Amino acid sequence: MKHTRRKILPILVTTALLAAACGDDDDSADDAATDDAATDDAATDDAATDDAATDDAATDDAAGSGLEGTLRVLIHQNPSGVEFIENFNADFEAANPGVTVDLRIVNADDIPTQNQTQLTANDIDITTISVTGFANPVQDYMTDAEPPYWQQLIDAGLLMDISDQAYVANYDDAANDSSSYNGSQYAVALGRTTYSGMFVNEDILGEAGVEIPTTWDELVSSCGPIEDAGYKCMIAGGADSWPVFVGSYGLLGALYPDQQALVEGLWTGAAAWNDEQGLELFDRYATYASLLDAESAGLGGDAAASRYAIGDVAYGPMGGWNAALVDEATFEWEYIPFPGSSDAADNQTFFGKVDMSLAVAADTPVPELAHAWMAAFSEPDTYNAFANATNYIPTQPTAALDSNLGASIAPLLQQGNFAIGFEQWYVGPTGAGQWANGSQAALWLYTGDFGSGAEAAEASQADLASGL
Repeated sequence: MKHTRRKILPILVTTALLAAACGDDDDSADDAATDDAATDDAATDDAATDDAATDDAATDDAAGSGLEGTLRVLIHQNPSGVEFIENFNADFEAANPGVTVDLRIVNADDIPTQNQTQLTANDIDITTISVTGFANPVQDYMTDAEPPYWQQLIDAGLLMDISDQAYVANYDDAANDSSSYNGSQYAVALGRTTYSGMFVNEDILGEAGVEIPTTWDELVSSCGPIEDAGYKCMIAGGADSWPVFVGSYGLLGALYPDQQALVEGLWTGAAAWNDEQGLELFDRYATYASLLDAESAGLGGDAAASRYAIGDVAYGPMGGWNAALVDEATFEWEYIPFPGSSDAADNQTFFGKVDMSLAVAADTPVPELAHAWMAAFSEPDTYNAFANATNYIPTQPTAALDSNLGASIAPLLQQGNFAIGFEQWYVGPTGAGQWANGSQAALWLYTGDFGSGAEAAEASQADLASGL
């Protein structure tokens, strides 16, 4: 698949039919010209009148919106997102002359504290309630676990239930589920990212004579021919540590498609890191770690993406956020779900997280204004422009990314093949040991903390059980 930016430009074809009237003499021609000029002047006057009427109507519409007051909006620092919302606010104010938008920008790490402070003081109307959606909710089966801050805000009555707002319907079901709690919706999810995929260099695979892998066995067996052809099989950002286990989230999702059920099973005992399926997962973690080229140890996350873009590595198990760096490459590439299962049908889902959620303060003094702002932002054309400005994977079904990544992942996303990943569901038991979160085991095996998948699985289950 050739990844080139495709834009469909509307072609406007105007056909002009010109009729020329010939007079009997020069005077007749002059009279005709005078008549035409008069007609043109009249048309010009009419057009001017029409333009003035249009301007007056636009002014009347803006003045007649009935909206006035100051709307206080809190968002997190994200250069492209901030720029877009600043421009959107300017347009919103122009359309509603009685409105002023007070935009406040804070670092992502400060969102919890700022929300707690400003919502309690009734000093905010719309806020980025989370930069990862409603992640890590405490479920009934979880004992001695502290609820995440967004859950505490809802329980304290600080966020408005927006379930009945019409703009909510513009977002897809998975997005709305990620911003719901106890059957009600308290935010809209503006974007998502995937961390379970793998970049595939199609040029290398073509030279090595292998197809894009659709199963775990095909992936593993393809590395031999790839290396025989003079290329490296796979790299990840080993120097930063976390990219190694993030790169294996697709493997986890392929073997456990229902990530929420896995979390519940680990808490209730219905699943274990060292049961038959868990041992298979850890064994594949070990194989995955062994496939990473030694060069990975010296590469950070972004450096690994830039290194991959050079073009001599077949696979890059990385988050979709690295697409901008991979776009610098000159080779053809795909971004596919990591093929962690031996059944190709189980390798069709992108796992990830929501990457920005907006909520309305329960006690806002300007609820009508807050909902009007949210509705205007949620208009499909406006939202589509926002998604492309930020490169978020869209949460509205009518939106599409005008990028190589967007073209690559669109077919599966259009089928609804996106799911919230394990790290967004997992809450560790209080007192559990350091190895309890087995989703990170690929890193332990990569760094040599354990000599085998089975050894790592036993240690992980023991540390998990110590907190249950």
